Amino acid sequence: MGGNEQNFVNNAFETNWISPLGPHVDGFEADLASYTGAKHVAALSAGTAAIHLALVLLEVGHGDEVICSSFTFSASANPIAYQGATPVFVDCELDTWNMSPEALEEAIKDRLAKGKKPKAVIDVHLYGMPSKMDEIVEICERYDIPLIEDAAEALGSRYKGKHMGTFGLMGILSFNGNKIITTGGGGALLSDNEKLIAKARFLATQARDNAPHYQHSHIGYNYRLSNISAAIGRGQMQVLDERVRLRRANYERYQGIFAKVSGIEPGPAEPEGMFSNRWLSTIRVNPAETGGLSREDIRLGLLEDNIESRPLWKPMHLQPVFEACPYYGDRSSEKLFEDGLCLPCGTNLTDEEWERIEESLENVLRGKTAVSAD
Repeated sequence: MGGNEQNFVNNAFETNWISPLGPHVDGFEADLASYTGAKHVAALSAGTAAIHLALVLLEVGHGDEVICSSFTFSASANPIAYQGATPVFVDCELDTWNMSPEALEEAIKDRLAKGKKPKAVIDVHLYGMPSKMDEIVEICERYDIPLIEDAAEALGSRYKGKHMGTFGLMGILSFNGNKIITTGGGGALLSDNEKLIAKARFLATQARDNAPHYQHSHIGYNYRLSNISAAIGRGQMQVLDERVRLRRANYERYQGIFAKVSGIEPGPAEPEGMFSNRWLSTIRVNPAETGGLSREDIRLGLLEDNIESRPLWKPMHLQPVFEACPYYGDRSSEKLFEDGLCLPCGTNLTDEEWERIEESLENVLRGKTAVSAD
């Protein structure tokens, strides 16, 4: 917590605004719109809910196809299945680790040749790094396919000065407990289209018609954010820029640690025009250059010292639940999954904890920790 959240929460209790909706929900939406530049924002219960509503608004249904980044968390793809549609997975490129524009166009052309025009594209800004938006937007516009930006990990990131989540027809944010700011659980749907956000709010409150009794002409969802959660979010917004600064400082610190180590590369670097919030600090490990030291050696070595790290996302096209879905790309994400690692990078890491991390890494790199990937 940043320190001022309690004041907003106390106000919610004092004014007896506890349940979903309320002045802090309105205020949080206004804060997000002001920060990102989006014209309209709906605060919701989760980022997954925001993706789901975006697909509902685009009338995605049974038999449809939706193109989705493969190198991502399952929440990017699950809502496609909620609607009875089929995910079409597109691999990443290695400059940003995000959706490859070349593979995206290949997928669109092939689906069109098969008589299946995708109903939408879900592009994920992985680990806070912006995608190649000029190319992605141009391709989507050329083929007249709506673009949904999954910016769950990218609040505070920018492409050519513009905030992520504001390039497509709709964008989504997440405020889950592990994100750069949190409401405990929550998300948001962004759009410059006022009608889409108005309908999203309607659907998110069980699609209750304007009548004195309970009447419903549409299927609705219980997806609105509570006033208490929004109160936390308003306090978090006051420290967002500082959180971004600290996450970027973590990345730079790891850059220094690995600067003189052969075969370990922090990544990816920011291409020109891109500004990443560095939500997670990551590395790639090349055993051919490290003397045989692998990603798993480092992960298990840290674990020996009770320090958690994790492999990069397992691509969606490799997940058992999605293995029958179409896939396009050169399998770059598979290599990243094989040799990539997410390192501790919370904004509340203390000097003592950093010393522990650096000492543990030094021991692993010097071969002082006996670790077997078996």
